[in-house]
Order: sequence, then structure tokens, then C-alpha cells
Amino acid sequence: MTPNAPLESVDGDLERWRSRGRALSTPDGEIWMLDEPGSDAAAAPVLLLHGFPSSAHDFAAALEHLGRRRRIVALDFLGFGLSDKPPGHAYSLFEQADLALLVARAAGIQRAHVWAHDMGTSVTTELLARRLRGLLPLDLASVTLMNGSVHIELAHLTPGQRLLRSPLGDTFARLSNRRIFELQVRRTFGRPPSAETVETMWRLLSRAGGSERMSRTIAYIGERHRFHDRWIGALERCDVPALVAWGRRDVVAVYAIAEQLAREIPGARFETWDDLGHWPQMEDPARVATTVSAFWDAVDRR
Repeated sequence: MTPNAPLESVDGDLERWRSRGRALSTPDGEIWMLDEPGSDAAAAPVLLLHGFPSSAHDFAAALEHLGRRRRIVALDFLGFGLSDKPPGHAYSLFEQADLALLVARAAGIQRAHVWAHDMGTSVTTELLARRLRGLLPLDLASVTLMNGSVHIELAHLTPGQRLLRSPLGDTFARLSNRRIFELQVRRTFGRPPSAETVETMWRLLSRAGGSERMSRTIAYIGERHRFHDRWIGALERCDVPALVAWGRRDVVAVYAIAEQLAREIPGARFETWDDLGHWPQMEDPARVATTVSAFWDAVDRR
């Protein structure tokens, strides 16, 4: 699709993406999950964990550059993308971690490389915390942490994120529209996104009242503060191969966070893209796919 494609093209792309996955029922609503087979049975599957306020579709272009060798499993977290967005829900990171494991179980995978972006990196730290306590039913082949504000004390929240977390959060969420969203999201890209990219992100965010839930779905930032010791402690004692991969021009999950993660995770590999921002997998999907797949291949050969 071209940057000036008509909205019908956006709709068609999203319908094709939706049809590649399926709905999985949970006690709190249906979540959308993707499970695509790979041609190499010896290659560990990949579990994708997306960020706020978007969806697994953020990885769509990068997946095309990975080829079909590895099995890919992904989900839209509750409150995001193509999943249900129940009003009044807490949208805790602990619950989102539960859902990631539910999807892994539904897909029948017992071992996986976790590829996480933004909020998904915090979900990953909860998975590592459970592993540390012997409570994780999924064997982690590796973890890749990409542009997430795990060290929330170092993050530079956007004006919109700060408003959503303020007493005016519910009002701001209700008043949000595509224009406001575009003004906020464009500044987080290292390479200017096309109008179509922004439109696709907005469509997935706003469907089923999702934009009105943002003051709730962003509540996980408070959990990052409250459970700092649990999650950073799990990173400091991480015993699986880890890749910290970062777009250096990120104005939210700033480069200092990547440097801190690379220092504290034992044996972490550190890769940066100097010209990319908060959304590396959308800004340069081919280069990002090459970096992460080389890391997974190296881990699988051990």
C-alpha cells in the first residue's frame, strides 16, 4: 500500500490481518490471537508482545521479512487492537501476562523466544519474575526487549500520556480523536510515518471504544512504579539469553533506559539503530527483522 492509499485499502489490509488470526475466549472477553506455522521444526517459536496504545499489527511488516521458517504466535492484549475492550476493567500487567500464557497454551507451545515492545517489555519482566519463582509454565528460549519504559523513572512521557494519567484522564480519553492521536504519535517516530500508518494505528486503537479506555489501559505505568523491585530484580537475575534492541531516537523510552537494561541484565546483547525512534519494527522492518532473527538463530544453535 502507498502512503496516499484510500481508506478502503487500510480497511482491506486490516481485514486480511484479522482473518489471519482467531478469537480466544477468556472470562473477561475475547482476545485476538495469531498462530502461524513455521517450516523449521527445530527453530523455537516466537511469542510477540506489543505495546501501548497499539496492537500486534505493529509487527506485521517485520513478520513479512522474517519469512516463514519460524512459528509466530501473537495476541492483542485485552483492551487493545482487535481484542475486546470491556469498560471498567483494570487492565493490569499481571493479567496481560496471564493472557500471554493463555495464548501460548492455546497454541500448544512450551518453549518460545519472546519479542516484546513498549508495554510488552513490562509484561516480559513479569514473566521473568514468575520464572524466578518457579511459577512460569513456558520455557523462555530468549527475551528481546525493544523500546519500552521498563525503567519508568527514566522515561519521558508524552503530554497525552501525562494527561491520561491525571485526574482529567477520563475526559481526555473521551475527547480524543484521530487528529489528537496523530499529533501525539508522530513525534515518537524516528522516521516520519505515512498517513496510512497513522490511520491504521488509529483504527485499531479506536475500534470498540478503545480510545475511550486509554485512561484505564495506561494504568500499567503506575504498576511499573509499584512493582519496580519485583520486575527490575527479575531482570538483574535473568538467566535466559537477552537482546536489548533500541531505536536511539526514541523520545519516550529514551536511550538511557536501553543503556541501563544492557548493564543490569546478565550477558545481555545490546543493539541500537541510531536513526530509528520508538517504533523500530514499523520504521525499518527489514533491518529489525534481520537483527532479531540473527539473535534467535544464534540462541538456537547453542
